[in-house]
Amino acid sequence: MIRINADKPGLLLALIAVQTFCAAFFLWDVMSDAFPYGLSAFNNLHLTIEAIAAFSLILAVLFEIRYLMALLRHTAHLKRQVSLAAGAFHEIMQEHFRRWNLTPAEQDVAGFTVKGMSITEIAGLRGSAEGTIKSHLSSIYHKAGVTGRGTLLSLLIDDLVETPLVPADEERAQHQA
Repeated sequence: MIRINADKPGLLLALIAVQTFCAAFFLWDVMSDAFPYGLSAFNNLHLTIEAIAAFSLILAVLFEIRYLMALLRHTAHLKRQVSLAAGAFHEIMQEHFRRWNLTPAEQDVAGFTVKGMSITEIAGLRGSAEGTIKSHLSSIYHKAGVTGRGTLLSLLIDDLVETPLVPADEERAQHQA
């Protein structure tokens, strides 16, 4: 199965261009064969099949263009949504970090933890000992009132889910556009 990257629709565009060329060629061929005989030329089964094939190919190209445009619009919409969610999640994290009175080092460790990094990875990034990272995590969990990484992440995600990313009137305006 071929995967189409919506950020780089070049393969699909190339396919559409080739199909457009083929459709134009077949349409020209049918027209040039039928022109001298008028509509009576379509009594010839071969010419009729060629005309149907050319017309079908033109419809397929139009469908592919519409599908590509919808795919690109949908991809742009999803990118906007992910960007909004990422920004909102960052704001929620920062608000919780302030409320919990985390130190800058604890904020770094908490951020890396939320991103799914292991204690070893965090220690490497921070240039700290693993024991120091474990100590920071213990302090973070205590200040946040959670028992571990999963509940910390769950707490933050719950707040994200409850927070509307786009005000309702703005969302309605986007759907109407």
